[in-house]
Amino acid sequence: MKRTPPLVDATVAGESANPLGGIRSTYPGPRAQISRDTTLAWWRRVLPIVASHRTMFILSISMSFASLIFQTLVPNVLRSAITDDIQKRAGGLHHAVLVIVLYGLLAGITGIASRYYLFRTAYEVEADLRSLIYEHLTWLSFDFFDRVQSGQLISRANSDIRSVQMYSTFAPLILVQCSIGVLAFAFMLAIDPVLACIAMVVMPILYVVGLRMRKVLFPISWITQSRLADVATIVDENVNGVRVVKSFAQEGAEVNRLADAAERVAWAYVKDAQIRATWSPWVQNLPQLGLALVLGFGGAMVLQGRLGVGAILAFNAYLLMLQAPFMMLGQLVMMGQRAKASAERIFEILDESPSIVERPGAYDLLDVRGEIAFKTVNFHYRDAPILRDLSFTIGAGETVAIVGRTGSGKSTVARLLGRYYDATDGAITIDGNDIRNLTLASLRSAVGVVLDEPFLFSLSIADNIAYGLPDASLADIERAARAANAHEFITKMTDGYQTVIGERGYTLSGGQRQRIAIARTLLVNPPILILDDATSAIDVHIEAGIYDALRELMAQRTTIVIAHRISTIALAQRVIVLDGGRVVADGQHETLLRTSRLYSEILAQTLVEQ
Repeated sequence: MKRTPPLVDATVAGESANPLGGIRSTYPGPRAQISRDTTLAWWRRVLPIVASHRTMFILSISMSFASLIFQTLVPNVLRSAITDDIQKRAGGLHHAVLVIVLYGLLAGITGIASRYYLFRTAYEVEADLRSLIYEHLTWLSFDFFDRVQSGQLISRANSDIRSVQMYSTFAPLILVQCSIGVLAFAFMLAIDPVLACIAMVVMPILYVVGLRMRKVLFPISWITQSRLADVATIVDENVNGVRVVKSFAQEGAEVNRLADAAERVAWAYVKDAQIRATWSPWVQNLPQLGLALVLGFGGAMVLQGRLGVGAILAFNAYLLMLQAPFMMLGQLVMMGQRAKASAERIFEILDESPSIVERPGAYDLLDVRGEIAFKTVNFHYRDAPILRDLSFTIGAGETVAIVGRTGSGKSTVARLLGRYYDATDGAITIDGNDIRNLTLASLRSAVGVVLDEPFLFSLSIADNIAYGLPDASLADIERAARAANAHEFITKMTDGYQTVIGERGYTLSGGQRQRIAIARTLLVNPPILILDDATSAIDVHIEAGIYDALRELMAQRTTIVIAHRISTIALAQRVIVLDGGRVVADGQHETLLRTSRLYSEILAQTLVEQ
């Protein structure tokens, strides 16, 4: 078949252009992937992401540890200064002061460096996690998005990722901070082993409290994240469906629905606060008991002359250092439970596998003639039969209209041909090639689909038309717009082709949106074109102008017209009538009017609706 010249010059495409259609991603992707071993603990699955930034991460941890060492050296210098310089009047106090100032400066410098590298690591880990989940979403099949609410996806790609990122990067730092307790305890043992053991008598109690706290926090953390996602879903639906809400005057009902969801979130937060209020004081105040024991026993030892004043002051300083790690440990437990809940919600997406995948050895569809065949195709959607033993062929370059009542399976034909879904049984071929043996990129670049409800982005009109070929010149964009009979109304807009349209293109009429969608598809010049009720919102007179332009293009490509209007059906050389997912009639328009009662009834009903 002779292919019509493309509407754009192939030489305009840059190195990012994909010769099979679309744009190749120049984004290198995250440095690492999560572990696919679902038997591992959640933090071990996330560990490869953090490990991919190990240079900065290890540097931040090292600086933090160095800062802690300098901090723990200060009380020991203080003990020596009091014991040797003040009590014994040996002089040299100025040396101890200088050493303490030096340690303080070094602790501050290393602490600043540690926080800088830690936050840098944290934000890069967050970016990788967000890119990872979005990249995975782009690979998932349509059936996944059919059953998952967009608000749930938005929540998991934002607040859940933030929870995981915070714990993955800050937990090791908090553990390093807690290691100050180990160093402090070592110095305490060096001063007096018995008193050190007395100070640590509360540790077993703290361990039990921490375990109990972790157990009760996890369920409420999961509930909180889930209910936050419910709120995000309601907000997303109300923003996208604001015209429906207002047209039915349901603002009050939607406010009530959001308020109910917000109250459920508030209950979860209050419950979380209640649990924290119950258990956090134990974690934070039990070390105070150790301080009281040290003061009691240590004071008695000083009075008995068994311990110096400098030693007891250093001991108290080390005990104060122990309090901060205990407080951080409680925070770590709470962060960990929220991160665990968030991670499991994220894994629900990342562990999802696409149902539409390329077979091993899949090859590109090249030099497309456009011959299409459906061979005893069956298709069930959620166990509901849609197509039953559907068989028909469309010759290369032929224009065929598919007609049928609502629910007869017309649009399903378009979705199966582009392999948005796979047939349950049977085979679909293009030029004799089973589409399941083709690469998805080459297949979908060969099959252009214009839907009755086109989606437009919040970009300029030119960017929307050039979405499939961003490197196209303005002249090529205008040529496609003229073919779709859209050039005239575009040039009348304030900024012409550079006019930025509102979200989903709602600043345009339905017919204008459809014409831009037609231009967008024509620009990439697919050898197979599917018009799925693509002119349903367009005025009949404007529609006639579009068809005059399309006739020449259709003559050089295979076209499937899914339509109800007689004017649209008139474009076709042949009509296929579907009923109950089967072909019940196939022939020319005039012939079917005489021989097919169903076809006549469908057209008569269409005329009544118009």
